[in-house]
Amino acid sequence: MTTHEMLERLVGFATVSRDSNLELIRFVEDWLDRHGVEHWRYASDDGGKANLLARIGPAVEGGVVLSGHTDVVPVDGQPWSTDPFTLTDKGDGSLYGRGTCDMKGFIACALTEVPRWVTLDLAKPLYLAFSYDEEVGCIGAPRMIERLMADHPRPAAVIVGEPTLMQPVVAHKGATNLRTTVTGRASHSSQVNQGVSAIHVAARMVTRIEDVMAELKAEGRVDEAFNVVHSSLHVGTISGGTAINIMARECRFDWEIRHLPSDRYEDLVGRVDAYARTLEAEMRKRAPEASIVTEALNTTVPALADDNNAEVLALCHALLGERPSGAVAYATEAGQFQREGLPTVICGPGSISQAHQPDEFIAISELDACTRFMAALGGRLTRA
Repeated sequence: MTTHEMLERLVGFATVSRDSNLELIRFVEDWLDRHGVEHWRYASDDGGKANLLARIGPAVEGGVVLSGHTDVVPVDGQPWSTDPFTLTDKGDGSLYGRGTCDMKGFIACALTEVPRWVTLDLAKPLYLAFSYDEEVGCIGAPRMIERLMADHPRPAAVIVGEPTLMQPVVAHKGATNLRTTVTGRASHSSQVNQGVSAIHVAARMVTRIEDVMAELKAEGRVDEAFNVVHSSLHVGTISGGTAINIMARECRFDWEIRHLPSDRYEDLVGRVDAYARTLEAEMRKRAPEASIVTEALNTTVPALADDNNAEVLALCHALLGERPSGAVAYATEAGQFQREGLPTVICGPGSISQAHQPDEFIAISELDACTRFMAALGGRLTRA
C-alpha cells in the first residue's frame, strides 16, 4: 500500500473527537497483524475510543516512539469545496481532507513503512503510539504513556509527528481550559441597589484576565523563541442574563491559559482567583449567596521545555540534515511524554497553518519528506 492509499483509508474514517475512533483502530490493528507486529489496545473508560501502541523490533531499551493522534476537529459550518472525509487530489501537488496534515499524514507515513521495518534486523525497537482525544485536551495519551512506561523497556526518544514542515520543534506552551461561573442576585433593573449583576462582575473578571497577561509582559516573563512571547490568557465564550430589564443572576464564561514552559499554570490562575475572591467579598455584602467559581475543564496539558533533548534532536538532524529548531504556541502530547522523563521533540509533515481549516491539505512533497525520514530512521536502528 502506498502512502497516498494509506492516507486515503485513514481520512475515510471520520474520527471527529466527539465520535469513536474504533473503526480506524481496528483497521490499523488488522494492518499490523498482517505484518506480524505486536500491538496493545488501551480503551477509554466508556470503551468507545482507544489508544493503540505497537512495537516493531526487540523488547530492549533505547527505542524510538513515533506518536500521533487519531482524532480530528469537526467540519461543521466550514465551507469545504470537497468531501472532507474523502481524500481529494486536485492535481496541484496537495492532498485535501480532514486530518491530512493534523495528523493522519504522519500516521500514514509510519504505517506505510511497517512492511519494510519488519524485514530489518533492528537493534532497537520502533514504537507506534496512536492516541484518541488529543484535540479536546490531550485526554487519551496519558494512560497509553503509563502502560508504555510500566510494561515495556524504556525508550530513548519520542518524536511527536504534529505538522512542523519536518522542522524539529523543541518547546511548546502548556494549556488549560477553564469555566468561571458568577452567581449574583436577580432584581428589577430599576432597582440596582437590590441586586448584584453577575454580568457586570463577570465583565470585571474578563478585564482582569487580560490585565494579568499585560502584567506578565511588563514583568519580563517572556520567551523570544515563541511567536507570542508570553503566556496567554483568553476568554472565548460568555453567556448570562435572562432579559434586558433583569439584573442577571448568573453569567459564565469559558477561558484558557496557555503558559510558557518557564511559567506555572497554578501561579497564573492564582492571580485571577485572588481578584475573584476580592470581588466575591464585595458581592456578598449585598448578596450573601453570591459566588465566583472557576473550574478546570481539562487536566492541564503540560508544556514541552527545551530540555533533555540533545540526543533526540541529534537523531532528527542525522535523519533530516541540520535544520533550525524552534518553539510553537499550540499544545501537543509531547509535554506528557517529557513529563515521564522521555526526551521528546515534535517533527512531522505539513503546516500547522492548514490545521483545523476548511479544505485542509498536505503537500505531497511533505509526505515524501516524511517517508524518507521514516526509511532513514529504520536504517539508523538496524544492526551494523
